[in-house]
Amino acid sequence: MPATAILAALAGHADASDALLVRSAELPWVPSPVPGKDAKPLCFLRDGAGFVELLRMAAGVAMPPHRHTGATHVFQLQGQRRLADGTVLGPGDYVCEPPGHVDAWAVIGDVPMVALVVVLGDVEDLAPDGSVRGRATTASRRAEYETYCRQEGVPVRALER
Repeated sequence: MPATAILAALAGHADASDALLVRSAELPWVPSPVPGKDAKPLCFLRDGAGFVELLRMAAGVAMPPHRHTGATHVFQLQGQRRLADGTVLGPGDYVCEPPGHVDAWAVIGDVPMVALVVVLGDVEDLAPDGSVRGRATTASRRAEYETYCRQEGVPVRALER
């Protein structure tokens, strides 16, 4: 079927009000408390179900041990990172982390790491004894985004779906 026929068939079924179009170049990189780590929020899922973001970390920055309460999907776009087990991931690699998964990793090489991250649920920051010392939730990520935008005079976009 030609592309024009497919588009014509879909036109009657598409509801643009349900879609979220995000032009990521128009969104800010929101710095985290960890130097060299920032994120560009793309979508905050309704009912606290999770969030989607571009994650950027400078070479040499480490992600300390953390646990995912829901499935997390990571598609590496740029740079390399070494997982705690020694596995090296680079551009084009994809990881699906199941609920309850604990991991830690570090950005290696000279190129910053950029990844598309889909987090379902929360991310728990773990202390050395395994206790939870912090939590990234849909609400906390949204609040960080709004606070940064207001401080910088950047419009706050409605990114919920």
